[in-house]
Parts: sequence; C-alpha cells; structure tokens
Amino acid sequence: MSMTAVGSAVVCSYDVLLPERGVAALVGDVQIALFRTHGGSVFAIGNQDPFSGANVMSRGIVGSRGDAPTVASPMFKQVFDLRTGACLDDPSASLPVYSVEVVDGAVVVNLGDD
Repeated sequence: MSMTAVGSAVVCSYDVLLPERGVAALVGDVQIALFRTHGGSVFAIGNQDPFSGANVMSRGIVGSRGDAPTVASPMFKQVFDLRTGACLDDPSASLPVYSVEVVDGAVVVNLGDD
C-alpha cells in the first residue's frame, strides 16, 4: 500500500526562500521543489525530473519564457512552466504542481486533490 501525503503542510518561512533560487522539501513522502520569483510569487512543483528520474528540479535555473515563470532542469535543460508544470520543450512531459499560499510569513503547500 502506497502512503501519500494529503492536505496542507507548513514547509518553511517565506523569508528563507531566496528570489530565483529553488529549495527542496519533503512533505510526507512527496519531494517538492519550491521557488520564489523576483516578483514575490511562490511555486511548488514535483522535485523529480521526468527525463532523468533524478530528484533535482529544486537545483534548476529559474527564468521565464514570455510571461511564464520557468525552471530549467539541471540534468538535460528541459524548461518547465512553474504555474502548470508543463514541459515547454516536450509536451509529452510534465511535473506535478501544488498550490501554495503564504500565511503569516509561512509557506503552506497543499498536496491534496483539487
């Protein structure tokens, strides 16, 4: 039987997230990658690169394509939209996306079903 984290969890303080840098976190048994953009938005995606299988997305390079905030995998450089998890270089791949809110300075990630 697989154990999956469901619900919301406080992951860290907003202040520890540096703009344009990723941070990995384990919430239950789910590895996530958190990113804070220069504009102050926070995004949470799955940390596992779908192309290599390595848990490295938090070490990716943050950027943008058009108005989409993105992260490029540090392995093979595919670029993913932080809002949707869609791979912009290969539409057959995507990352899970988790909703995030900042409550009283704490980053809360929701792993539950939408």
